[in-house]
Amino acid sequence: MPSRLPAVTQPVPAAPSPGTRHDTTALLRGATASTYADTVHAVADDIAARLTSVTQPFSGASRPELQGLVDAVDLDGPPSGTAEALREAAELYARHAIWFHEPTYAAHLNCPVALPAVGAETMLAAINTSVDTYDQSTVATLMERRLVEWTAGRIGFAVDGDAPADGIFTSGGTQSNFQALFLARERARRAGTRLESMRILATTASHFSVAKSALLLGLPDDAVVAVGTDTEGRMSADALGETLVDIERTGDTVIAVVATAGTTDRGRIDPLGPIADLCDAVGTWLHVDAAYGCGLLVSPTRRHLLDGIERARSVTVDFHKSFFQPVSSSALIVRERADLAPVAWHADYLNPEENAEPNQVDKSLQTTRRFDALKLWVTLRALGADGIGAMVDAVCDLTAAVRQDLAGDRDFRLVGTTDLSTVLFRYEPDGLDPAHADALVPQVRRVLFDSGRALVAKTVIDGRPCLKLTLLNPDATLADIRGVLELVRSAAHGLLAGEALADTDEPPCRDVHPRLARAEDGRAEDGRAEDGRAGEGRAEDGPEDAGAEEGAPTAEEGR
Repeated sequence: MPSRLPAVTQPVPAAPSPGTRHDTTALLRGATASTYADTVHAVADDIAARLTSVTQPFSGASRPELQGLVDAVDLDGPPSGTAEALREAAELYARHAIWFHEPTYAAHLNCPVALPAVGAETMLAAINTSVDTYDQSTVATLMERRLVEWTAGRIGFAVDGDAPADGIFTSGGTQSNFQALFLARERARRAGTRLESMRILATTASHFSVAKSALLLGLPDDAVVAVGTDTEGRMSADALGETLVDIERTGDTVIAVVATAGTTDRGRIDPLGPIADLCDAVGTWLHVDAAYGCGLLVSPTRRHLLDGIERARSVTVDFHKSFFQPVSSSALIVRERADLAPVAWHADYLNPEENAEPNQVDKSLQTTRRFDALKLWVTLRALGADGIGAMVDAVCDLTAAVRQDLAGDRDFRLVGTTDLSTVLFRYEPDGLDPAHADALVPQVRRVLFDSGRALVAKTVIDGRPCLKLTLLNPDATLADIRGVLELVRSAAHGLLAGEALADTDEPPCRDVHPRLARAEDGRAEDGRAEDGRAGEGRAEDGPEDAGAEEGAPTAEEGR
């Protein structure tokens, strides 16, 4: 839809007045407060209008189209004024953004956002607090520390006494995992362990940030050792015990075991209690990556799935996944405050060592840092912990219903099970060769993406490519997801029909070769071949997509 931002909310910047060298109306301050209100209201009205009119998660514009739009903007050109600049941004960004609130978005770990958090985002952006030191943030620091304490209590850590829990808000799970492994490394290093003998144990289903963190921490290339899993991709306690013994025999040292509470693909939770038993027995650091599964901390019905998490030494939580917060909003929580000490670094101009103020930079890898905790604070006060937990339960209940549907469908084959809200499946009806079904996975995903009507993900499980639904929208219904699955089915049918017709001169029959139309007509200049083959030769296609999807039906075929 065209931008609904008004034509003029403030004039184009004029030449500076005598005695000044800049536009004095450019910054947010008392004198520009009314312009600020007009500007924010105009943007909010435009986004609200888009929210009510959008009917699919993506416009379907091709990468060459989008690149052309971006390249057409002259960033060194003359100023256009706030109103025009925002209208241009709305046409470029908002029009072609991915809308996570749309129920047919089911690809990655992106959630629709809670309204109270969006209001808080407006507040914190305007005030622009940095919570690195107390003298820049005052009450914001105290509010963040209270939320850290609340989260620690939900995990089951002690929040008072001689060794209370602590933590820090971060940019996301990757940073939280990195900081946890840094703390584990420092603990081992100070005990005399050499870097070259340090080992981290995790499964192949753990987040890629575990291996990346080992690289950034200067550990050996083989520092991350894969622990065996059960048939559902969960860490095997027996395999962990064997691996711990094997590494001890080599003379190396396990500095941390990383358990996952919500694997990215399967949404499975490792057996936290048995893993903690083994870590306690050998005295190694247990880190639980609960970036995905942290929403269970407030679930009225599923909290027991995280039993044992309270025995971890550190825990990653991503509020911008399962707590429906705008990015960024994550935290690292440690069981004992003293464990954060290795992060501290003091500077006389910022956080002198003798200063008694509660400076958060003393335990953060970042210096300047947004007050992202405000979003969670407002959401908790507005909805309550149980209200958030009910939304977590809603997506898990929806997932169970979708899985039941797929289990009775002769065209689809379910892959594995889940503890959370992912659904892995393949289009593999009776009689279709598994290798042929493999080839359909990236093609189907590409057809749906190019149409803009639905977004699903793809991954590889046990050597076989699969389609993946990640359901994080509590307002989505079973009918919505059935609609996505019908698009998958239609795309697969169309691809197979196209293959069958490829060697004949007969025109395709519309009832066996369904089309997926894009939202807007009139876009033929997107770089597709005239013969209707999706994505052939497009720069963004990887080798798998580009080669496998030749012959796929495209958006143009439906117009």
